[in-house]
Amino acid sequence: MPGMPGKGTVLTTADWLENPTPTPVIQKHNHYDLTTFFRWDLAQGKVTDWNGAVNFFASEDLITGLLDGLTEEVGEAAPVVLYQIGRQWGTFDGQAFDQWFTAEFQRPVRQTNLLFLLETWWWPFTAQGWGRWEVDLSLQKQNFLLVNIFDSAIARTLGVVGKPVCHLYAGLFAGFLSHLVQRSLECAEIQCYAMGATYCRFVVGKAPAIQQVNGWVSQGLSVRDIEQKLAGGQGVWATT
Repeated sequence: MPGMPGKGTVLTTADWLENPTPTPVIQKHNHYDLTTFFRWDLAQGKVTDWNGAVNFFASEDLITGLLDGLTEEVGEAAPVVLYQIGRQWGTFDGQAFDQWFTAEFQRPVRQTNLLFLLETWWWPFTAQGWGRWEVDLSLQKQNFLLVNIFDSAIARTLGVVGKPVCHLYAGLFAGFLSHLVQRSLECAEIQCYAMGATYCRFVVGKAPAIQQVNGWVSQGLSVRDIEQKLAGGQGVWATT
């Protein structure tokens, strides 16, 4: 069995398949490359990430099969089911994030800069293949949070189908941000790669406003028109 590469050498997946030496624990925050973020236990057939969560690798065929199977089972309710799955996932992930963020950075989650907090939360998702993201605070004064997702795993898999498909992502954002601010929020996708856009765009806010946003999306309003209308909506950080 070949030895591990020397210090400073970039490791590849093949290196780990040939030599399943446990990943060394390195005390650093920038730990999102393939061979540092993931810990491979080939003897047990298990992959865990830096934060201790068990991971598995899925092909696009598996994603397509799961979505097709859900649609066959529940029909037109599939988007709602996916959203609720994502919402619960976001809530649970928020609870886990509280623990690992506090342990790693030695500071309370809710006493941390918002943008730093959100970037730290999403980096594991990027490492796992869920896509890059960008937080947009252009409607912060109107109390809305906008999120862009580049290379959505779901939209990329399904291709251009003429409608928003990232319901799981929308639920994930709603669940996590609800946990973060400790009040109920919802999320709507207003632009999707599956509609021919170059990236997916989401808006997070209180339920009445997001219900209206979903209505605008169904009516075929453009992203620009929707964002103009959001100026008078209820928002994420409102106290009433």
